[in-house]
Amino acid sequence: MSERAGTASRPTIVLVHGAFADGSSWDGVIERLQHQGYAVEAPALPLRGVGVDAGYVASVLGQIDGPVLLVGHSYGGAVISNAATQVANVVGLVFVAAFAPDTDEILGDVTAESKDSILMPALRQREYPTGRNGETAPEFFIDPAMFRSAFAADLPEARTAVMAATQRPIAAAAFSDRSGAPAWKSMPSWAVVATEDKAAGADLVRTMARRAGADIVEIDSSHVVMVSQPEAVTDVIVQAARSVVTPRA
Repeated sequence: MSERAGTASRPTIVLVHGAFADGSSWDGVIERLQHQGYAVEAPALPLRGVGVDAGYVASVLGQIDGPVLLVGHSYGGAVISNAATQVANVVGLVFVAAFAPDTDEILGDVTAESKDSILMPALRQREYPTGRNGETAPEFFIDPAMFRSAFAADLPEARTAVMAATQRPIAAAAFSDRSGAPAWKSMPSWAVVATEDKAAGADLVRTMARRAGADIVEIDSSHVVMVSQPEAVTDVIVQAARSVVTPRA
């Protein structure tokens, strides 16, 4: 089996990271999935907005042969739900401490509704070049002094200091883009709710997962549950993969 091709009985698993992170946030999950024989990809998002990032992921998906189980963390949940509607090979969605917005919802608006999230006060703004005649646009990063408490409180301080230093800023457009029609309305979904999530907000993630009709697993963890509890997250992904496969004749 090609590393980029799923089979009729086993999908390729595509892991989409969220804001302030990159594909390495899935390292523990990738190692476990590969050990079980799954083909896995973890593309790096541009982090320039829901529409841009969903288009990028859709282009990746369109170049994978066979079925795909699409997994998103945090902001990546909005991305996968928008990307999956643009291709024909996605067979299921897994939201990991992730947003699952409905049509026309704006992440900046819904995040403000969470009573659990402390992310917004922790954000700091910079400017990045857009490539258009010297124009710039705002992007956000997490204040390193607040990174651990807002994002990864169950990881060691030394680990979160490195994560804060290597975080990838996200364009403000990601918080103002309107989401398109969600893929969770037309395909099976699973969700991991991190009960101590102070970034997306455990309350908001839970509400969105229920609205999406997802099979929900709650894990005692911070927002970066796939880093602190990779075994538990892998178990949910494998359960989903086994549920969406087509058995061999």
